[in-house]
Amino acid sequence: MKLLRCGSAGKEIPAVLDKNGILRNLSTIIPDLTSNTLNKSTIEKIKKKDLSKLPEIKGNSRIGPCVYKPEKFIGIGLNYSSHAKETNASAPKEPIVFFKANSSICGPNDNVCLPKNSLKSDWEVELGVIIGK
Repeated sequence: MKLLRCGSAGKEIPAVLDKNGILRNLSTIIPDLTSNTLNKSTIEKIKKKDLSKLPEIKGNSRIGPCVYKPEKFIGIGLNYSSHAKETNASAPKEPIVFFKANSSICGPNDNVCLPKNSLKSDWEVELGVIIGK
């Protein structure tokens, strides 16, 4: 079971990719995947459902950001030794912590908009992990 959000930008709905690879609409179970709704209780509720009974999302739906407007997005720099090596840096003694603006979060195939006066851009993939209370 894979949870995701799909639909046009700004109008995404919560969805699940079932064991057969079919996208199913979760909005009858939860209004959206947010920092408030994505918790152990919600996951258990979804696990108990017969996903094949949920409405199928037909067509080639856009996959959006995995969580709607997360409160914070905290990153850890040089978080594994091979990444430090590939950047010609030493592994840090203490974690390098940085924040990303939640407006920078997009879907996996969305365009990334760069500022007009940007002279150089860099790219990396950030892995999001939701940490509960």
